[in-house]
Amino acid sequence: MELLVRYLDRSNSVSSDMTQDLVKEENLRDDLRYYFMSPCEKYRTRRHIPWKMGVQILKIVMITTQLILFGLNNQLVVAYKEETTMALKNLFLKGYTGVDEDDYSVAVYTQQAVFDSLFYVLDQYSQLGQLSVGPISYAEEDGKLLPLTICKEYYRKGSLEPSDETYDIDAHLETDCMSHDPRTANMWRTQNTSFFSLDFYRLVNIKISFQLKGINLQTVRHRELPDCYSFHVTIIFDNQCHSGKVKLFLDIDAESNACKDWKISGTAQKNTHYLLVFDGFVILVCITSAALCTRSIILAVRLLQRFSRFFQENFNRKVCEDDQSEFLNGWYVLVIVSDLLAIVGSILKMEIQAKSLTSYDVCSIFLGTSTLLVWVGVIRYLGYFQKYNVLILTMKAAFPKVLRFCCCAGMIYLGYTFCGWIVLGPYHEKFEGLSRVAECLFSLLNGDDMFTTFAQLKDKNILVWLFSRAYLYSFISLFIYMVLSLFIALITDSYETIKNYQRDGFPLTDLQKFLLGHKDFPVQEEIGQTEVELSNSIRHCYCCQRAPPSDDVILIS
Repeated sequence: MELLVRYLDRSNSVSSDMTQDLVKEENLRDDLRYYFMSPCEKYRTRRHIPWKMGVQILKIVMITTQLILFGLNNQLVVAYKEETTMALKNLFLKGYTGVDEDDYSVAVYTQQAVFDSLFYVLDQYSQLGQLSVGPISYAEEDGKLLPLTICKEYYRKGSLEPSDETYDIDAHLETDCMSHDPRTANMWRTQNTSFFSLDFYRLVNIKISFQLKGINLQTVRHRELPDCYSFHVTIIFDNQCHSGKVKLFLDIDAESNACKDWKISGTAQKNTHYLLVFDGFVILVCITSAALCTRSIILAVRLLQRFSRFFQENFNRKVCEDDQSEFLNGWYVLVIVSDLLAIVGSILKMEIQAKSLTSYDVCSIFLGTSTLLVWVGVIRYLGYFQKYNVLILTMKAAFPKVLRFCCCAGMIYLGYTFCGWIVLGPYHEKFEGLSRVAECLFSLLNGDDMFTTFAQLKDKNILVWLFSRAYLYSFISLFIYMVLSLFIALITDSYETIKNYQRDGFPLTDLQKFLLGHKDFPVQEEIGQTEVELSNSIRHCYCCQRAPPSDDVILIS
């Protein structure tokens, strides 16, 4: 009787342990299924409100609105700088036609033309207040006008006789500089006539620099506070080639800053306060989004630890890397990165709006990149539908093969780039620099601007002309008919494989088998390399694969 009691107690204990293990397994399976559900399925299952999805939708609307408002303001700033540059070129460059010649603005070919252009700059600068129709004036510092500075750079000494083919040049450069007040221009020129005595065979360049002030008033019409600008103007007479052609360059470095003393009536100041409040709310939404995504990542890591520990204890198996990657959701990382960029961009925008900073370009990079990532993140929710996630699956399946293919094709592309630059650079404007060569070849690869590239090559050198034909024909034939076709074939092959998997079913991982209730986990057999790459890429998107009868059924991703 005592033995029977012990046997029954032991059976009850074993039965209780088995029941606890089954309950633990089912709880883990339920938690895993719930984690991989879509927001709609989570709401139907446990009435859990999809806060993250709501925050993402709100964030998309707000960040896009913020970007549009900042973009409109940035366009005004860029337009003001470009139009001011054009106005100053017309004011200070004699004979300027409104269109730059290549990389310079004007070219002169006689000594008299050089002197005329030089004195024209000085005269125009002296009469700036009477000539300019815009709000531009001389720069001041401590109540004094900043002077105009003119410097000439020339070889220390030298003599040459082209007719006798003889020369004697000291390569060391010397620089002489003088400055003058705009109100004493005529007197200054008369008293320093020796400074303008130029030996053109020794002259390397003449540099004129001065500083102007301006106010961008057009923003008032758009209910924005105007910016004050400092224009550092540099005019260069370039004679480095000593070819008989002197090139004139006008460069402007514009710096915007807050005006020292200003008063404006109307709604501009009130509108600025509204924009600052809106930017602050955008920052709050982004912080909330980042916090929710960080929380989801922490919960995913804890769930992965539970699953790994359970698998090791019950099946003596380690969780494979593919199953581990299912828990590390790259979309959450993408959202967090976009939130951080949006927060930094919003802070910069608020500083610009308050006239504390003027980094328009830096702010536009942050806001533009964050908006790009936010809209890319929308694809995650479309991926829950079978007929909408083909793009994601195809890109993930084809990416490893496309990356290897691009590395090989890139070596050939770089070879053509360097070859085109060194051979065709002196004879064709599209091959003058490495970056321009790469851009030209990329345009040819896409079938753009072919005839112009052929026609613009100078045919004065017959050897280079023949080489250019062989170079261009070989590049176009190789990359368009072979490389580009193979590139498209790789993506098409991945797409067809995805379609077959969607029709016949995707390979199941240990995680998916566990969610389906399988108890046996046999050793995985070796399969072909291509199928391994495709299945590994696809598994990252599909955890619980189903065969839905229509688009109304949402897939778990």
